[in-house]
Amino acid sequence: MNDSEQPIRVWDWPVRVFHWSLAACVFIAFFTGESERWSLWHQTLGYMAGGLLAFRLVWGFVGTRHARFASFIKGPQAILAYVKSLRQVTPEHHVGHNPVGGVAVLLLIGLTALTAFSGWLIAGGDAPGWQEELHEVAANSLMLVVAVHVLGVVLSSKQHKENLVRAMLTGFKSGPSAMGIQSSWWWLGLLMLVAMVGFVWLQFRV
Repeated sequence: MNDSEQPIRVWDWPVRVFHWSLAACVFIAFFTGESERWSLWHQTLGYMAGGLLAFRLVWGFVGTRHARFASFIKGPQAILAYVKSLRQVTPEHHVGHNPVGGVAVLLLIGLTALTAFSGWLIAGGDAPGWQEELHEVAANSLMLVVAVHVLGVVLSSKQHKENLVRAMLTGFKSGPSAMGIQSSWWWLGLLMLVAMVGFVWLQFRV
């Protein structure tokens, strides 16, 4: 195995906890939105999604190498170059998010923020119709982007011959050792999980 094929740590624990927790919040909240019985769960998950986004915005500036926005938010030229490379036998490869993946991350963060904010606006009831419509449109748009994102992950995994889902579960991908991160920040990931469990408990303890 040469240096370019070594298993290296790419995704730290906070990124992975954020990713899967936000996915769970968005998915469950979407399918509990129309039920009065599950309204408290719907609101709790919405608030939790908002808290996760706040953390990710901070971690995008101070986190580990591949978690930082600067590592994957690229301009139009880089995005176009990556798309063109997909037609080649050996497409352009990125250890972290590729430029198109970076666009998906921004869309997911933006639409989740809009969905959570509009949900907060109508949480008290008697909200104007436009606020409820905004919440519904944002939620539906978010789910559409999620579906495209999942399809993109499947296609990219096949194109680059790497399991991106497994990488986001384990934190490891193949690449040059110099591209790996040194610390997994496991304790911060654990703290995030404890905080989420504590928040749910506080919401339901009464």
